[in-house]
Amino acid sequence: MDRSGDAAALAELIGSRLTGRGGLYRRLADAIAAQIGSSELPVGARLPAERRLADALAISRATVVAAYDELRARGLVESRRGSGTTVARAAGRGRSRADKRMPLGYGESLFHRIAVGAGEVISLTYAVDPGLPELADELIELASSDLPLLLDHVGYHPRGLQVLRERIAEHFTESGLPTSPDEIVVTTGAHQAIALVTQMYLRSGATVVIEQPSWPGCFDLFGAAGGRVVGVPLDDAGIRPDLLTAAFASHEPAMLFVMPTFHNPTGRLMSANRRRQVAELAAKYGVVVVEDNAYSAWDPAGPSIPPPLAAYAPDGSEVLTIGSVSKAVWGGLRIGWIRASRPLAERLARHKALADLGSPVIDQALTARLLPRLTELTSARARVATARKKLMGQLLTERLPEWEWSSPKGGSALWIRLPDTDARVFAQVALRHGVEVVAGRAMDPTGEHDDYLRVPFAYSEPVLDDAVDRLARAWQELRRHGPPPAVPLV
Repeated sequence: MDRSGDAAALAELIGSRLTGRGGLYRRLADAIAAQIGSSELPVGARLPAERRLADALAISRATVVAAYDELRARGLVESRRGSGTTVARAAGRGRSRADKRMPLGYGESLFHRIAVGAGEVISLTYAVDPGLPELADELIELASSDLPLLLDHVGYHPRGLQVLRERIAEHFTESGLPTSPDEIVVTTGAHQAIALVTQMYLRSGATVVIEQPSWPGCFDLFGAAGGRVVGVPLDDAGIRPDLLTAAFASHEPAMLFVMPTFHNPTGRLMSANRRRQVAELAAKYGVVVVEDNAYSAWDPAGPSIPPPLAAYAPDGSEVLTIGSVSKAVWGGLRIGWIRASRPLAERLARHKALADLGSPVIDQALTARLLPRLTELTSARARVATARKKLMGQLLTERLPEWEWSSPKGGSALWIRLPDTDARVFAQVALRHGVEVVAGRAMDPTGEHDDYLRVPFAYSEPVLDDAVDRLARAWQELRRHGPPPAVPLV
C-alpha cells in the first residue's frame, strides 16, 4: 500500500528501527531508506511533512530535517518548493552506493517480535504463553500408539478427524450447549475459522457489526472480503443491546461478530442475560451471529462462564461458535473449530476442503488427546495468568499512577487509558525505550480509543517488571517534553 504523506502509517512502519545505537537522525534515515523502492514508498511517493512526522514519532522536527537531508545526500529523495519531499527516480534503480551499507531484510512486522529479555526490545504485542509441558508427553505417546493407525488412511479430513470432532462435541455439551460431531468442522486455528465464515457470508458491500473495540485481525478479514464494519460499544455486561438494535435496524448487516467470553482487548465477560438478549435480537432481525470464544481459559477462583451464546439462540436462528486450543495450550498447535447446525457445517466443510483439504492430522490427533483434560490444563494456566495480572496491576499502580484501567474478568491483557495522550505517539517513545506496545487505533479505527493501549501480562515476573520500568521511563520522557502539537497525523 502506498503510504505517501501518511505520517502515522510511516511511523508505525519504521518505529521499531529507531532503537539501537548511533545518532537518531541517521537511524531515522536508515529506517526510511529501508522502505524506499518498496510498495510502501515507491518512486514518486511523497514523504510526510517534517513537522507531522516528528509529531507522529514524538521526536524533534530538527531530527526529521537532518534525516531528510541525509536521504537527499544518498540520492534517495528530492525536494521541490511546493511539492514537498518525494522518493527520487534514481531510487527505483536500486540502492545508492551509500545505501548499500545499510542492514537488509527489514520487513518484519511489529506483530512478529518475541520478548527476548533485558537489553533488547520487549514486545508486548502478543498475549500468548509458551506451550504446556504436557504436550511433549502426549506427542511421544501419540507417536507410539496412534500414528500407525493414522498412517493407514489417506490423511485428508476436511471436516476433521472423527475422534476429534467427537471430543469437541463432548466439550460443548459439558459447557451447556448440546452438540453432535456432525455439527463440528475442524479448522487450522480460530483465525481460519473466522476466514471461512467470512467467505461464506460476506459479499462486497455487506455490513458486519462488531464490538467496539475489537480484535485487530477482523478488520483485515472483513475488509478483504469487501465488508463494511460497524462498531457497537460495550458496557460491563457486553455489547450494548440498545445500540445493537439501532445498528441492526439502520444497517441491515449480514453478520454480527462478538467475543462473549473474555473479549479481546477488554477482557470482559458477557453475562448470561446479555447473551440471551443478543441471540434474540439477532434472530429477530435475521442476522447471522459468529461468536469467537478462543480466549476462554478458566480460573476456578474467577467468575463462572455462561454457556456459549448459541445455547440461548431461538430455534431457526443461525449462530456459529468458534473455539481453539491455540490460546489455552500452545500458539503453535494450530487447531480450531466451528460449531454450527448440520446444514451449515456441511457448507463450511466444502469451504474448508477448497482451502486446504483438511488441517494437519497429527495436530488434530494430539488435540484429541488433550481435549478431555482441557479444563484441567486451562484452569492451571488461568491461575498463573491471574497472579501475573495482579502483579502487573501492582507495578502499574506504583510506577504509572496516572494510567487508568479496570481489572478484566479474564483474558491475558489490560486495556489501559492514557490521560490526554495519543497512544500511537506514546508507542513510538516506548519503542525507543525498548518496549513495544499496541495502540488502541489498531483495535478501533474510528478514533474513539486512540488514547488506549493493550498491554498483555502473559510474561514472566522479571519481564513484566522490566517492561513496566521501561514504560514508566518512556512516559516520563513524553510528559517531560509535553505532548506534541495537535496536528493531524495524516
